Amino acid sequence: MFMGEYRHSLDTKGRLIIPAKFRDELGQKCVLTRGLDGCLFGYPLDEWQTLEEKLKQLPLTKKDARSFVRFFYSAATESDFDKQGRINVPQSLLSHAGVDKKCVIVGVSNRFEIWSEERWQSFSDSAEENFDEIAENMIDFGL
Repeated sequence: MFMGEYRHSLDTKGRLIIPAKFRDELGQKCVLTRGLDGCLFGYPLDEWQTLEEKLKQLPLTKKDARSFVRFFYSAATESDFDKQGRINVPQSLLSHAGVDKKCVIVGVSNRFEIWSEERWQSFSDSAEENFDEIAENMIDFGL
């Protein structure tokens, strides 16, 4: 399980250190792709395969399903860790997330997310401000 919040910076070659606690869960590589809310999603290979099976079940005849799958897969990349625990993040993904140097890596159960420091702060401030309302709405999901 991925949890916690970590602050790191990209080096000049676009490499990012992934927290050691996350690397223990990830093994030698992970899959990165565009995420929702302006961040990147990172998955261990087994979680990616589980997600892939679910995405294969989406109806090809539904435009939203086709668009989502294209958006998700077109940017996906398998990333290997170097000896320092860094991964190369493609420029297209960095652009999507608005990451230029400083970023926040957040554990979210079965995946991790990479946010620009500014976007994370904005999201975090908004979520904190509306947390009681958000929590109330979670009752619809059985929480």
